[in-house]
Amino acid sequence: MSRIRAKNQEKIIEVASLLFAEKGYAATTTAEIALRAEIPKPNLYYYFSSKDKLYRAVLESVTQPLLQASLPIEQLEDPQEALTQYIRTKLRISRDHAAASKTFAAEVMAGAPHLPSDIAEALMDQSKMMLSKFDRWIEQGWMDPVPAKHLMFMLWSSTQTYADFNWQICQVSGKYALEDDDFKDAETFLVGLVLKGCGVKERQ
Repeated sequence: MSRIRAKNQEKIIEVASLLFAEKGYAATTTAEIALRAEIPKPNLYYYFSSKDKLYRAVLESVTQPLLQASLPIEQLEDPQEALTQYIRTKLRISRDHAAASKTFAAEVMAGAPHLPSDIAEALMDQSKMMLSKFDRWIEQGWMDPVPAKHLMFMLWSSTQTYADFNWQICQVSGKYALEDDDFKDAETFLVGLVLKGCGVKERQ
């Protein structure tokens, strides 16, 4: 793929993410996306042959990083390091993919009517892996016997809220937009909360 093509696709996905997040799938048109992206509508179809394929690209732009975020939990045996890396990465996704995250959240809240089955299956596989790893850490005594599902739900919500409820957080913080230091403070707080709250032991 040429650099120009990749750049144009990235711009279209960025604009589409904003519009899907603002208006939802049904109310967003390809004509509106093309207009906001400042490209002729036929050019949009050159890169994405249908609205469905563009919507999938928007969902993939956030679900692929989300799937990659759990690799430390899958690969590392140290729960402190794995959870720290997971929380850090999830917050970065909220910072860097805010509009796509809102689109994904809206899709899930609507019952996932347009979520491709392969993405849904990959997310379910990820959830099963995380729950299995949490249970193993508990059985091995590296973590208190906390309810694994609720720990996973809390990790999802506490990190993604910085994207999905960005407006409310900015209002409370008295800021137009969150800064890198805000995400760093959130990381420090959430990591401490999770490690202490779950009684995670330090592995040498």
